[in-house]
Amino acid sequence: MAPPHEPLEISIVGAGIGGLAAAVALRRNGHLVKIFETSEIKTEIGAGIGIQVNALRVLEHLGVSREKLKGVYYNGITAFDSKSGEGIARRWLLPDMENQSLLCHRKDVHDELRRVAVDEGGQGTPVQLHLGTKIVECNPQAGTITLDGGEIVNADLVIGADGLHSTIRTSILGEAQHAPASGLSTFRGLIDTSKLQELSDSKWFTENGGISGISSIFIREGGFRMMAAFPCRNRSLINFVAVYSDPHQDEPGWSSKGTREELLHIFHDIHPKFLALLALAEEPIRKWQLRVLPLLGTWINGRAALLGDAAHATLPTLGQGAGIAIEEAGTLGCLLPLGTTRAEVPARLEAYQTLRKPRGDYVNRESLSQGIEPSKMGLYFRSEEVQRNLLTHNAIQNAQEYYEKHFS
Repeated sequence: MAPPHEPLEISIVGAGIGGLAAAVALRRNGHLVKIFETSEIKTEIGAGIGIQVNALRVLEHLGVSREKLKGVYYNGITAFDSKSGEGIARRWLLPDMENQSLLCHRKDVHDELRRVAVDEGGQGTPVQLHLGTKIVECNPQAGTITLDGGEIVNADLVIGADGLHSTIRTSILGEAQHAPASGLSTFRGLIDTSKLQELSDSKWFTENGGISGISSIFIREGGFRMMAAFPCRNRSLINFVAVYSDPHQDEPGWSSKGTREELLHIFHDIHPKFLALLALAEEPIRKWQLRVLPLLGTWINGRAALLGDAAHATLPTLGQGAGIAIEEAGTLGCLLPLGTTRAEVPARLEAYQTLRKPRGDYVNRESLSQGIEPSKMGLYFRSEEVQRNLLTHNAIQNAQEYYEKHFS
């Protein structure tokens, strides 16, 4: 009889959406997965998220149902004039995109992926989740990570899903690669949908030109500003994002804690009906500095690889940050089935980079240009080509075909 296939031992650094998705994909293959996360209590706070159809294909492949994400179907965007309050509705330009993407609360997506990763009744050995564990170093060639207490953890594969300030990225590149300030910061917060009854005019948001999707407002006077709002969590919450030019990002007193008064002051000159919605924002209101990672020379080294923001953090203008990370997680699952040996891991990571880096780099650059170039702002919803590039992509099918051709 042939010997049974031995599972790989895999260390994932970072328990965000990308790290959990990778853990689910690799657990389902029969591998032994450990996640190491710096935070004592890892959760996702403060914001909604678009899970577009390209990412939903992967999540459904991984056994996640749309219903459990509590999402709202996402058919397009209504762009409003900041002064007149008039809006223009734009649906997806591609056929068959109706009711194929979701607007979710980030925490709901994170919680469902975590459940699928650690649930005892799931497929494969449950993922071990180590919270409050800081990683200080990685040896990509050996597949080891070093904890801040000095313990060394051995693995056949290390995945760096540790975000913008990635430790694993520094080890893979051999030097630190920082993401400079973009000059843009953003407020993010939530509004209970029941509060809409306090508004004298809420139809602009609830009816939204017949679109189930995002309401956006661009303000071109007085420095770049943009606001977007959409329903999530089965329409019980409204998520809002308000981006503005911020010359104070590098000052010592910059704070990530925003207030309703600060938000209303920065957006004081928009139409009163938009201000009325922002005035309903629940505190605390978070602020983020938007930073963009330069394109990296490589995502891999030996038996270590980057995924998600650690590889391609960028502006949120395409709403594809989490989606691309989910695609990358699904690709790793296709390239590393049970039976993959430790010796084969570096070649599989070369394939991962071949399949994924061009797309990750494209989203990085396109998100940046559509955020800072006036002629390209909002291009995503005007360009059939951009929508086709992003939404029709089938990461699982591409990876399976590549595997069959090169490794089967």
